[in-house]
Amino acid sequence: MERHRLVRRYQFSSLLATFGVPAFAQAHDGSSSISGFEWTAWNVEPWVPLCLALSAGLFTAGLLRLWPKVGAGRRMLVQKSLVYAGGWLFVAVALVSPLDPLSDVLFSAHMVQHEVLMLLATPLLVLSRPIAVALWAFPRGWRRLLVRFSTTGWIGHFWRYITAPFAAWAIHGVVIWAWHAPILFQAALKDEQVHTVQHLSFFMSALVFWWAIIRGREGARGYGAGVLYLFLTTVHTSLLGALLTFSRQPWYSAYGGSAAAGLSALEDQQLAGLIMWIPAGTIYLLIALGMFAAWLEAIGKNAGGAPVRDCREDNVVIVPSKHST
Repeated sequence: MERHRLVRRYQFSSLLATFGVPAFAQAHDGSSSISGFEWTAWNVEPWVPLCLALSAGLFTAGLLRLWPKVGAGRRMLVQKSLVYAGGWLFVAVALVSPLDPLSDVLFSAHMVQHEVLMLLATPLLVLSRPIAVALWAFPRGWRRLLVRFSTTGWIGHFWRYITAPFAAWAIHGVVIWAWHAPILFQAALKDEQVHTVQHLSFFMSALVFWWAIIRGREGARGYGAGVLYLFLTTVHTSLLGALLTFSRQPWYSAYGGSAAAGLSALEDQQLAGLIMWIPAGTIYLLIALGMFAAWLEAIGKNAGGAPVRDCREDNVVIVPSKHST
């Protein structure tokens, strides 16, 4: 139990360092031409790759320091590292690849960028548990200070509140619907700072949501809550996607379609709605089905009197022996 609490503390204390840095670096140029996109363009904003490199560097340094201490847990540590690499790569695809400048031209590309961040990058990052590994990049005294700072007083209380399943689901849902309101979305397209806040909101609210789903309450009850809130998220995001798809007029005047892509503004919006409705909804449902299977397994083990092992946690990877420094 003590080891489990230590894991929780390690995870939260470097949340912003490992997850938030790349998102803060996201920037857009609100003056981008709708018709003059270069299809080989990349986002060369220097802070984006710099912060991605910082995140990867912290994880790698922590991994190298932790490696000799985990013993039999090395195989699991390798698996977690590969999952983290996948999440990191999806962040890079969303923020650095041609998808980023293309999102200023096509609403459908903008939608793909959001879904890559919220449905691919963030669950992989949460699942890989990089925070505890990244903490090992710091000296022992710093690690203790970071843990103490993030788990005491109002900070720890606030984190526990927003990562409760209902709160995390509500926060993420409000963020998605609010930013798709025409007045806010138009403001984000016209102002670089507002656009940065939009992307940061999507990214961080998704992290909170997936943290609650993947790292939430253990056992059958936790899996059941995960299935419920994944299903509810599928319903409301599919509804928003359907509204975009079946609308008879474009919601966002800043997007005028693209002659190069052969799409009118309305067709571009319909494509974006379909992306949110079908592919994104399918990913939510697949993850929900996986959790449902784990839920049934946990119920069966509990009914049989066997102790239920939460597959979402693997303390041996993160917490070496008490004598390790």
